[in-house]
Amino acid sequence: MKAAVFQGPGRIAWQDVPDPGVEDPADAIVRVDVVTLCGTDLHILKGDVPEVTPGRVLGHEAVGTVVETGRDVRTVRPGDRVLISCVTACGRCRFCREGRYGQCRGGGGWILGHTVDGTQAEYVRVPFADLSVHPLPSAVDGFGAVLLADIFPTAYEVGVLNGLVRPADTVVVVGAGPVGLAAIVTARLYSPGRIVAVDPDATRLEAARKLGADATVAAGEGPEQLVADLTDGLGADVVMEAVGLPETFETCTRMVRPGGRVANIGVHGRPATLHLEDLWIKDVTITTGLVDTTSTPMLLHMLAAGRLPAKDLVTHRFELGRMEEAYEVFGRAADTGALKVALGGPQHTAVQVPGPPAAA
Repeated sequence: MKAAVFQGPGRIAWQDVPDPGVEDPADAIVRVDVVTLCGTDLHILKGDVPEVTPGRVLGHEAVGTVVETGRDVRTVRPGDRVLISCVTACGRCRFCREGRYGQCRGGGGWILGHTVDGTQAEYVRVPFADLSVHPLPSAVDGFGAVLLADIFPTAYEVGVLNGLVRPADTVVVVGAGPVGLAAIVTARLYSPGRIVAVDPDATRLEAARKLGADATVAAGEGPEQLVADLTDGLGADVVMEAVGLPETFETCTRMVRPGGRVANIGVHGRPATLHLEDLWIKDVTITTGLVDTTSTPMLLHMLAAGRLPAKDLVTHRFELGRMEEAYEVFGRAADTGALKVALGGPQHTAVQVPGPPAAA
């Protein structure tokens, strides 16, 4: 099959690799119908995630069709259309029993496209399939559903829930990329008083306004002063960091009010300074986290009911074989206006599943 293979920092290739097969009774083999690229993939290409070694098939988000399952898989079968979660859960370890799938110690967690081959391929092996794929209703569009593999649960769990967004809060989202935009959408579920989006890119700020931000400000045009003006100098109740840079994290800590919450969502590849000389007296809570995806079923229900504008974040579509071009467009988002890039071919209504041999 063909797959997007990491060749080392700055290099990726769409090339031939061996077909995946069932290696464990809990595995499912899924044909990839829609796949997307993530900001984390760009961090990998920059060399920010050293656990990803050359030769690894990238990707951790996809919608596909099950073509084979191990003997222990009970919840899906060949022919089922599924959402592949970015986080894999063994279901047995201490953290899985607490619903903290992102910290799975039984062989799961974030492994797809990280420590095992991922979803940016024609087929993918999904370990622990019963807890790691979600059946999709036929009416749910794959290009919207694929954003629930990672982007929306990450924004909701690591940003909104960790940040304890409440009615009437002033919420600031620093970074209006896909995760930041999803944080704006899901923060609105809790009726905050206002949402402020911060980003250097005018196109992304416009997308933030369309998706529910009440105020937007360019990163270089005084976001800290704007937040101070809007809150009578107090600061924001919740600030979400959705970029992954030392500068943006430090900006977040300067915009939060005493007793407020900073929810870090971004993937950081460099150290950030924690200014405890300023923060120790302010009763500020700072949270970090990897998504657990426990919210995915709820978000899927919202998507199916037409209450989640997931597909609005997809700005560019490509056929699967144009993976290298898709990376180029996504990596130059400031020039191309890309928010979320998705790849996939025509959706099939049937899957050929080998049957028993014909009688002689």
